[in-house]
Amino acid sequence: MMKYKGYYGVVQYDDEAKIFHGEVLNTRAVITFQGTTVNEIEQAFRDSVDDYLDWCKERNKEPEKPFPGKFVLRLSPELHRQLNLKAKITDSSLNSFIVHTLEKAAVS
Repeated sequence: MMKYKGYYGVVQYDDEAKIFHGEVLNTRAVITFQGTTVNEIEQAFRDSVDDYLDWCKERNKEPEKPFPGKFVLRLSPELHRQLNLKAKITDSSLNSFIVHTLEKAAVS
């Protein structure tokens, strides 16, 4: 996994073409890059992110923020009720309770 300016890229090796190719993961935009060496693929990743940011700037378009901290979660009404009840019991908001629970799960 590669990281640059908050954007993450993943790389695979194509043994037939003898190149590394990668994609930026955390945008809806398709941002790809390739290279034949580790140094080339790392530079290509950074260049691709910079090109995307420049492209957005030229068009006065706000670049997608990698992981802005919001996501929609679909769950059953019963689970929603149970989580809300647990949050109330622990004197937390539902959001705080879920964030705390997910933080514990992420580090284990």
